[in-house]
Amino acid sequence: QVQLVESGGGLVQAGGSLRLSCAASGSGFSINTMGWYRQAPGKQRELVATISSGGSKNYADSVKGRFTISRDNAKNTVYLQMNSLKPEDTAVYYCNAKDPFVPAIRGSWGQGTQVTVSS
Repeated sequence: QVQLVESGGGLVQAGGSLRLSCAASGSGFSINTMGWYRQAPGKQRELVATISSGGSKNYADSVKGRFTISRDNAKNTVYLQMNSLKPEDTAVYYCNAKDPFVPAIRGSWGQGTQVTVSS
């Protein structure tokens, strides 16, 4: 089982940037698919981006070209670089670690970090 701790959230103006980090402890980080999800008030949790153990990346259409996911297996850390932020990006962002062959809901989750984008 992997334990996850997110950091890097905060308040930023529209057009600004933030970098989220997710530090993992426990075994198996390098083989996990890592992901970032977000949940805005009154909305369901949604996929933002995922990165496989081999480095393949997948993004939600709403963040393509603005967000970049990356991972450092030596540091057991996954990152989300967020540029050109918009007010609609405001949400709690969650890190997820999972076996490649199971849905994210069956993986491990961090406690979340708040991102607020002001207009």
